[in-house]
Amino acid sequence: MRRRFSGGRLVIASHNPGKVIEIAELLGPYAVDVVSAGALGLAEPEETGMTFAENAALKAHAAAAASGLPALADDSGLVVPALDGAPGIYSARWAGPGKDFRIAMKKVETALAGKDDRRAHFACALAVAWPDGHVESFEGVVHGVLVWPPRGTRGFGYDPMFQADGRTETFGEMEPSQKHRISHRARAFRLLVDGCFGGAP
Repeated sequence: MRRRFSGGRLVIASHNPGKVIEIAELLGPYAVDVVSAGALGLAEPEETGMTFAENAALKAHAAAAASGLPALADDSGLVVPALDGAPGIYSARWAGPGKDFRIAMKKVETALAGKDDRRAHFACALAVAWPDGHVESFEGVVHGVLVWPPRGTRGFGYDPMFQADGRTETFGEMEPSQKHRISHRARAFRLLVDGCFGGAP
């Protein structure tokens, strides 16, 4: 039986402003009092998991324990089969210490040189943890292809070079409302809503 979120304050266990905004927008209809880990001054834990789900749970646990509040964490990234799944759980690290995803996108493009397969998918794991250590996890995926040069200034991370199947725009070109309907995070979020928030508002 899934544990339900009973309302009140929820920590978004992320220091990524774009990710915090996107998750807060997805939570908008549920009248949740959202606060980010960055706003609370919580430290970022070392991501030692070997999967997106493990890292999401690790971050949610750390934020819940430090704040005494339920916490929602996301771990997501770009998975490129032609690169043996890279950058995968290291997607953010490919952007370097300055978290410059122009550098990360260029690394991906350079690594793909001479390869015909430009398929990729975004994967997202969401975890909700409570201060008593309980955690609920959910995962979503969206498939597509990588384009070059990057297009669009919306979104964040690798969005400008990812074109979802059946779409002509990259995630970097899409209106946020369009992206929220089809993204990996939105798909994981729908499962989370059904599991922990009792379904659609």
